[in-house]
This record gives sequence, structure tokens and C-alpha cells, in this order.
Amino acid sequence: MPLKLSLKPGEKFVLNGAVVQNGDRRTTLVLQNKASVLREKDIMQPEEANSPARRIYFPMMMMYLDDASPDRYYDEFAQRLTEFMSAIGNPDVLADCVAISKHAMAREYYKALMLCRKLIEYEDKRLGNVASSLPASGHAG
Repeated sequence: MPLKLSLKPGEKFVLNGAVVQNGDRRTTLVLQNKASVLREKDIMQPEEANSPARRIYFPMMMMYLDDASPDRYYDEFAQRLTEFMSAIGNPDVLADCVAISKHAMAREYYKALMLCRKLIEYEDKRLGNVASSLPASGHAG
């Protein structure tokens, strides 16, 4: 199934590891085959992985972007998820954590990554952060 990607002028995204930037006009790309695509707003820099949920998101993002060798990031992801789960009592959040783990084991990294965003939103609400560094977005990959 093709993926339709609508881009704003100057918007950047990662496509199979390459950083691509749109020109000065709005455009739509249609990807005809499976590819790892992540919009600029969903990309986290290492220094932004500064909270428990973000330390889960970052290695998951790397597994998604580096599909050729995701095992390089799996141990960090598994450790951080385990730590997070041991500190959480909310059954819905724990269920999301289990689903993230299942998606990771099935190499469904994009699905896991989008659930990781829910952990960040939960964490931000609990910590009183007004705005998350990762705004809600639609499917990009």
C-alpha cells in the first residue's frame, strides 16, 4: 500500500537513513514500497532523551531508522522499558509498554515508536510539562 507524504515548504524528513528536505513549495510524495520514513518533528536528538519515556523513545527510533542493524539499540531499549515499567502503576500505561515490547519483538518498529509517544505524553502530564517535545502526528512510516 503506497504511503502519501504531504510536506510543508522546507520540511525535513528521514527516508531510509537519508535526510531529505523539501524545497520552497508544498509538495506530496507517494512512496510505492516499504521504507523507513520519519518526519523532522518526530526525530529526537540524543541530548533530548532526558527523561525515562524519552530514553525509551530514542533507542526505538534508532531501531526504526537503522532497520539493517536494530540489535545495536535493543539492549538499551529493553533496559529503559524495564526500568519504566517497574516505576509505573497505571494499568493502561503498562499495557502500552507490553504492546511496545511485542511490536519491537515483531520488528514493527514504527508501531512501537508511535506507542512510545503515548508514554512521553503520559510522563509529561504526570510531571506537569505543559508541552511535549513530540507533538501528536499522523502516520509517517
